[in-house]
Amino acid sequence: MPPSVPSAPDATANLADVLPSCLVALGAADDAWLRATGREARIALRPARSVVVVLVDGLGSSALSARAGHARWLTAATGGGTLKRLRSGFPTTTAAALSTLTTGRSPGTHGVVGYSGWEPGTERVVNLLSGWDDEVPAGWLLASTVFTEAVALGVEPVVVGPARYESSGMTANVLGGARYAAADSIPQRVDAALAETAAGRSLVYLYVPELDSIGHKRGWESDRWTAALEQLDGELARLAARSGPDVGILVTADHGVLDVPPEANIAMDPALLVDVVAIAGDPRCRQLAVRPDTDVPALVAAWRTRYGKKAYVASRDEAVAAGWFGAVDDRVLPRIGDVVVVARGSWAFNDDRELDPRKEPKRMIGQHGALTDDEVFVPLRLAGAFAG
Repeated sequence: MPPSVPSAPDATANLADVLPSCLVALGAADDAWLRATGREARIALRPARSVVVVLVDGLGSSALSARAGHARWLTAATGGGTLKRLRSGFPTTTAAALSTLTTGRSPGTHGVVGYSGWEPGTERVVNLLSGWDDEVPAGWLLASTVFTEAVALGVEPVVVGPARYESSGMTANVLGGARYAAADSIPQRVDAALAETAAGRSLVYLYVPELDSIGHKRGWESDRWTAALEQLDGELARLAARSGPDVGILVTADHGVLDVPPEANIAMDPALLVDVVAIAGDPRCRQLAVRPDTDVPALVAAWRTRYGKKAYVASRDEAVAAGWFGAVDDRVLPRIGDVVVVARGSWAFNDDRELDPRKEPKRMIGQHGALTDDEVFVPLRLAGAFAG
């Protein structure tokens, strides 16, 4: 393994453990179920009657710690709750991370290996976030969701999220098996979660996309992002205060974020893209599909020479051997790029070949997808029945 390709830990609790651990806490799943389904539950949780899992899109542990004064409930280590952190997975992008959360599997197993991915059958790139309605082939998700299996275990799974996502293809696939309760504002979603856990045995997934959206446009260091964090913190404190004592609350995120300055948003060298037929993934995690006769080791070497410490560059075989995608199913292998370019530091790699050179390209400020601690580590806040 070349020294420039880091390995990913495979024995650490991550997003795949969240929902199985909640089912164990609910008394619905046990070691036999975990063995039978090949899942793990490495997050120790106290018993609960119902559970609310809050997923805050784009809230990294580093950013949260830096804004601790604006998120006193989220960052509290005492007073009825505990704050820890969890690994997201790779790539640190919403489509892959949410699929990991809801299936309890790694990207290499569930098949969603990035923001977008190479579809070998049609030889095109499909959008794995918004393309489930008209781009992603049927059967792309290779693992059942924990929600689907929860029903058979006597648990009612409920997704609480904005109405605009209720009928989306991604919701039907990645959140499949759960009843959708539409609620547009954060306070409305908290109210819905309180209502859904008032009685019975429920597993509620509450999705908060606001911080990620603001982070992309304005950066996590912006006043707007901080204000949204303050509002969220207050509403989560209300959720904890008004939930029954037998309701467990777990707050986490799909990935973190870092702000990419304009000078670090660079255009990929066109000379390195001559043999590339498609570019998938995020600017901080590019997956390159190449022509069949391409000398991949030579191309990897050329990328490493050109960009040095700006990126980790690996062939598909190297990335898989390093455990970046977790265990990789044979059906998933051809979906991963022949060459994977992972930004280091705050760099981002853009394809500007078709842009008008007279115009300033539009770039996102807050970005994610790579392997930095800012992107990989997400909060794990336990409250309610899970506190202690």
